[in-house]
Amino acid sequence: MFFSAEEFLNTTKKDLHNSSDVGSRTLKCNDKTVAMIFLKSMINQELFSDAIYKPVKNSNCDVSNKTIEKVILCDNVEDAEFSQAVEKILKGYVIIFIEGEKNLISVDIAKFPMRSPSEPPTSPVIRGPRIGFTEDLKTNLTLIRRRFYSEKLVLKDMKIGRYSQTQICIAYLDGIADKKVVKEIQHKLKKVDIDGVVDAFYVGKFLENRPNSLFKQIGNAEKPDIVAGKMLEGRVAILVDGSPIVLTLPFILIEDFQNSNDYYTSNHYATLIRYVRIVGFLLAVIASGIYISLRLFHFNVIPTKFLITITDTTQAIPFTPFVELLFITLLFQVLYEVSLRLPSYLGLATSIVGALILGDTGVNAGLISPPGVIVIALAKIAVYTIPEQAPQLTVLQIVFLILGGSLGLLGIVGGMFYLINYLNRIDSYGAPYLAPYSPRVNSDLKDGFTKKSLVDMKKRPMSFSNKNITRLK
Repeated sequence: MFFSAEEFLNTTKKDLHNSSDVGSRTLKCNDKTVAMIFLKSMINQELFSDAIYKPVKNSNCDVSNKTIEKVILCDNVEDAEFSQAVEKILKGYVIIFIEGEKNLISVDIAKFPMRSPSEPPTSPVIRGPRIGFTEDLKTNLTLIRRRFYSEKLVLKDMKIGRYSQTQICIAYLDGIADKKVVKEIQHKLKKVDIDGVVDAFYVGKFLENRPNSLFKQIGNAEKPDIVAGKMLEGRVAILVDGSPIVLTLPFILIEDFQNSNDYYTSNHYATLIRYVRIVGFLLAVIASGIYISLRLFHFNVIPTKFLITITDTTQAIPFTPFVELLFITLLFQVLYEVSLRLPSYLGLATSIVGALILGDTGVNAGLISPPGVIVIALAKIAVYTIPEQAPQLTVLQIVFLILGGSLGLLGIVGGMFYLINYLNRIDSYGAPYLAPYSPRVNSDLKDGFTKKSLVDMKKRPMSFSNKNITRLK
């Protein structure tokens, strides 16, 4: 406990390392000194002046915590211990110290720069909700609350990060989500000892059962309707302050073949598009590998007219077929990385220069062949039929290109068998990664690659555990 306002201010400023954005005010009220301390960069300074400083300065009552709390024109006013002062200041509170009082007064008038909810670039829809999450945790929790006007929505808070003290919220529906999964997630998060968390994906790495695996093991979404839909199926959502990405668990591979558009359109069209995504997935992974294996080892399988075309266009190429395709793949990846990081107007220009001028010039100069450019371009475009799996598909593309170029179709087939076997061994909090097809869960096939009507899906997914199977009576 401090006996003078000056001592309190000096000690608190010292604890904050006398940072340049620390602000303070002192004033005399009926022979008592009142001290206020805050971070200028974290509070609404206009509200501080009108709702706290001026009312306290103009008050004529006996100065105490109770009387000052009544004078302040804010709702978020509460008592605080001296040990909580620094923590609350860092969160955007104004701390008020009155000489002779045993406690402090804290007033929450935090104000952070934030964007308003808008449609995220990764999840555009033709029909359906367009609002997306922001970097503010309170806003994101409000967006989820709006989907569940029920006391069954449970929100559990915790902090992670020795320096960042990042607030994290675990959200689930009581009576639907499996409590064992919730406890396992909480247990893993409590064990995290890291200096700081700057995004949701930092947290995700600690929740994966196989953190060194190439494959994605945690679902993610930027829209509240998607997260709400997953929570209604029994999944648990993890929200991280400062990130517009919400993580969901358990996760199975089929989720990335689904899209929010599928649930706002015709079932027949949604089914067709899902099969298109399967074709895109296969093209992205094995198209370039099959092409190079046919050219090197199995050219007798290629139709004669096509073989003649390939021979005519590749006979002057100075590189081997494998080196040529590897070069084209690297060229496309470099162009993608450059266009992704440059400003939009420069990125568009770079794409045009790279795709049209370099590609056409490379073909005319005899460095690369038209069939090779077409195959690699098709494989690269197909990656983005499932954008959530783009990093994994890009790596697999290179792997199967090497298998096809070294072992032929035998390498492609062997690689596919190994890939399927490996995916079949991945488990996400009790959910088999390839469910509902391996193991086969007949009731879940209604929302698999073939999508049935909502009225036909009366049961929640049984591919992972939940407490209430019945969704529709």
